[in-house]
Amino acid sequence: MRIGYGFDIHTFGGIKPLIIGGVQIPHNQGLIAHSNGDLLIHSLIDALLGATAMGDIGTFFPSEDAKYKNVNSRILLKDIWKKIYLKNYYICNIDITIITETPKMSSYIFLMRSNIASDLNIKLDKVSVKSTSSKMIGCIGRKEGIACQSLVMLVKSKKSNKKINKI
Repeated sequence: MRIGYGFDIHTFGGIKPLIIGGVQIPHNQGLIAHSNGDLLIHSLIDALLGATAMGDIGTFFPSEDAKYKNVNSRILLKDIWKKIYLKNYYICNIDITIITETPKMSSYIFLMRSNIASDLNIKLDKVSVKSTSSKMIGCIGRKEGIACQSLVMLVKSKKSNKKINKI
């Protein structure tokens, strides 16, 4: 078994739409980022890479590279998962916590979970997404941005995952 942890935080600002977990959420500001700013997906990618000791999101998708400007982060997640899957790993479970004062996430959680399960070709019950506030403490409490933490547990199989069409 391998466990990975990922964290990401972004500041509100700019004119991009607010996208979290592949869901566009109505809000007066998006998040400042090189890609589309989907910090949930970014933290999940880092957790997956951490579990496999493959580096971090910047190793594969550097912010200096213009081809990743405004890219849909779900594309990046699928790309990383293919690399990990080909190393014979399977996902046991994913546990994600979004930390924000605003906007409220509860209406979007199921769709976020569905997006992740679909992108990783796993069952919905392997994906947990929840949201909490920082109780008005710090930069999140002052509504300056949003943070996200992700944990993943992977197992390595002795069988080959060379049938990539499953992803």
